[in-house]
Amino acid sequence: MKIIILGAGQVGGTLAEHLASEANDITVVDTDGERLRDLGDRLDIRTVQGRASLPTVLRQAGADDADMLVAVTNSDETNMVACQVAYSLFHTPTKIARVRESSYLSREELFDNDHIPVDVLISPEQVVTNYIKRLIEHPGALQVIDFAEGKAQLVAVKAYYGGPLVGQQLRQIRAHMPNVDTRVAAIFRRDRPIKPHGDTVIEADDEVFFIAAKKDIRAVMGELRRIDETNKRVVIAGGGQIGERLAEAIESRYQVKIIEMSPARCRHLSDNLESTVVLQGSASDKDLMLEENIAEADIFLALTNDDEANIMSSLLAKRLGARKVMTLINNPAYVDLVQGGDIDIAISPQLATIGTLLAHVRRGDIVSVHSLRRGAAEAIEAVAHGDSKSSKVIGKAIEDIALPPGTTIGAIIRDEGVLIAHDDTVIEAGDHVILFVVDKKHIRDVEKLFHVGLSFF
Repeated sequence: MKIIILGAGQVGGTLAEHLASEANDITVVDTDGERLRDLGDRLDIRTVQGRASLPTVLRQAGADDADMLVAVTNSDETNMVACQVAYSLFHTPTKIARVRESSYLSREELFDNDHIPVDVLISPEQVVTNYIKRLIEHPGALQVIDFAEGKAQLVAVKAYYGGPLVGQQLRQIRAHMPNVDTRVAAIFRRDRPIKPHGDTVIEADDEVFFIAAKKDIRAVMGELRRIDETNKRVVIAGGGQIGERLAEAIESRYQVKIIEMSPARCRHLSDNLESTVVLQGSASDKDLMLEENIAEADIFLALTNDDEANIMSSLLAKRLGARKVMTLINNPAYVDLVQGGDIDIAISPQLATIGTLLAHVRRGDIVSVHSLRRGAAEAIEAVAHGDSKSSKVIGKAIEDIALPPGTTIGAIIRDEGVLIAHDDTVIEAGDHVILFVVDKKHIRDVEKLFHVGLSFF
């Protein structure tokens, strides 16, 4: 597939990295020559320096025969104009734009072929807000992913000493919970993936990914670790777009406080939020944190645009007694460094956003793609089309499907029901199949499984 990526920032660069490793023809456009040289040195891609919305620059990037344009520059307006130019002059089939400003996003009628021709809108702030909200709703989870509009969920937890299943084989889950069906999709032990089998023994500190119907998630988590108390008090450092959206989404169910430096932004938050308490000051101010009883906070979230400020305020909050700390980290190099110590969960906006983009780039009918373990693995929701003659999966039991190495089918959503995958489960047309792929070099093979007949010729 020939793809033009506009913007070589962290989202554009991360997307280029994912796609270049999958034999796509990638061109990245940016005004920053140094950033482009860095990407070009690391990846097998073309780069073009120039303003992303100019027809001459897009033509130089290969827009005449591009299959897809992904506009993820830091300017909403540049992204939207680039999509218009690609549609009007080059007839680009698929146009994806990152748009951050809520004033644009609230007017859906803007984005159609008669106005601004954008096929897919990506709002990183909304993606990250939803991601954090799910973590708050599932105390103890490292990652929570929805499939089929929330009917099934994939959850990552760390197995702790004292958990009922630690030291036991996976097949014991059925004995412990005869009325709950679940499947362990993957286990990471000391950062190495282990393909789970019935006789696999769960060890303390294993990172366990399991899939189940949404209603059964809490019961399964209780088998792997002590269930954390329900969250009640949430403190947010940073009242920017993510902080505001998160507070708005959760303030009806939790006691929420926002700490924000800017007096003008504090006034805006106070006017627009219902019950959230807004405090003007710095989350790195020890006296303020003590005064606001940070030790009683169930969750402290550092959501400013400054990685270093987020890390320092998170460390301070943890030191002063906050029960759980989550930190927004824009620099991918920091994520692995900080997670798992005093900082419980490091949240990467790029990796949260990248899955939304990848779902529209994958071949076959791919509904959603989620990056797991900071990009080390992926969870994919694919739809099975065709019949037993034209499809490689329909009419076959899971044990008879030639899955690529390191790939596991975790569940199938059929109509409104969630079927946890077992060896004798047969896939039918229209099924939404949830796959866990440990080795990303096999992504293309997974996609081919869900192609129908003639698309192979």
